[in-house]
Amino acid sequence: MTTQQIIIYTDGAARGNPGRGGYGIVLLSGGHRKELSQGYRMTTNNRMELLGVIVALEALKKDGHAVTIYTDSQYICNSVEKGWLWNWVKTGFKDKKNRDLWERFIPAYKRQKVKFQWVKGHASNPENNRCDELATAAADGGGLLTDEGYEQGA
Repeated sequence: MTTQQIIIYTDGAARGNPGRGGYGIVLLSGGHRKELSQGYRMTTNNRMELLGVIVALEALKKDGHAVTIYTDSQYICNSVEKGWLWNWVKTGFKDKKNRDLWERFIPAYKRQKVKFQWVKGHASNPENNRCDELATAAADGGGLLTDEGYEQGA
């Protein structure tokens, strides 16, 4: 049995950083496409970049997929691909930001076979550009949620 290949594009945005923020996601699998986005009243760009990845992985109903995540966030790519995250876990995230989100990320990440691919933001990648549109529209829209982790100083 082969695992289904899933392609995910994500982007995060924050107006003011910190400020109003949002994430945008494009999920591609076979002939299927799903777009997701959400805005927050006060957050940071890195939190929205990471939350987009988390929500995308959590949206996958089954475990064990081969997943390639395209992101313009070097923060996320380097944290995972260079192993920084696993060192942060060992040190209890001492002096690291976004612990709440990284701790939410880890189980979602471990359910799949994930690799990250960095893409240049605001360039010629149509799916990354679409994620940016979704993220900024969510940040600028109504119905903004509270980023509890940010506002409570996680």
